[in-house]
Amino acid sequence: MVASTSNTIHPFGEEDSSKRRQILDGARKVFMDLGFDGASMNEIARAAGVSKGTLYVYFADKSRLFEAIVEDEALERGKIAYNLDPKRDVETTLREFGQTYIGSICRPGGGSSIRTVMAIAERMPEVGRRFYENVLAQTINRLADYLQARLGPDDLAIDDCGLAAAQFLQMCQATLFLPFVFQAEPAPSAERIAHVVDSATRLFLQTYRAKPA
Repeated sequence: MVASTSNTIHPFGEEDSSKRRQILDGARKVFMDLGFDGASMNEIARAAGVSKGTLYVYFADKSRLFEAIVEDEALERGKIAYNLDPKRDVETTLREFGQTYIGSICRPGGGSSIRTVMAIAERMPEVGRRFYENVLAQTINRLADYLQARLGPDDLAIDDCGLAAAQFLQMCQATLFLPFVFQAEPAPSAERIAHVVDSATRLFLQTYRAKPA
């Protein structure tokens, strides 16, 4: 069960921040290799190259440590540069957005946090909810805001921009994300991503381009 105390990331001194990063990197590898249930604080301390006592100075338990990794993933995703200038051409913007998005979620090693969150979300729903809200929903919302800004008789005709944004992202994932996240296939090539995103963009615009009066 997840404790109810705040999970806000607080600033650390340079040495503390470096040690915390060292612990998170070690823990991420252990969670990726063993899963949440298989990982132990002893194993995480060993992988991070710190004593178990040092580990507990930074994180009260395994759940807190995993939540910190989820937060770290959210911060990293938030740094992804999407060019969503409302003045940019819609077709170009969607293609670039889709390729960047798929490249980020299907990068080598990039599916481990999603797999682990999916595995523990039923027992730790708060972690699953935060991961969805801070990582996945944020991307949908950023695209929805762009689409909203492009509504007009000579541009896009969309009743629900949030739904349309989610639909576009789902189309971009088609044949790419599920095989990758379930490890049925390796990370897709840039050429394959471009092919799928191009198809998604064309289908999206066929549906949502404003029709001549």
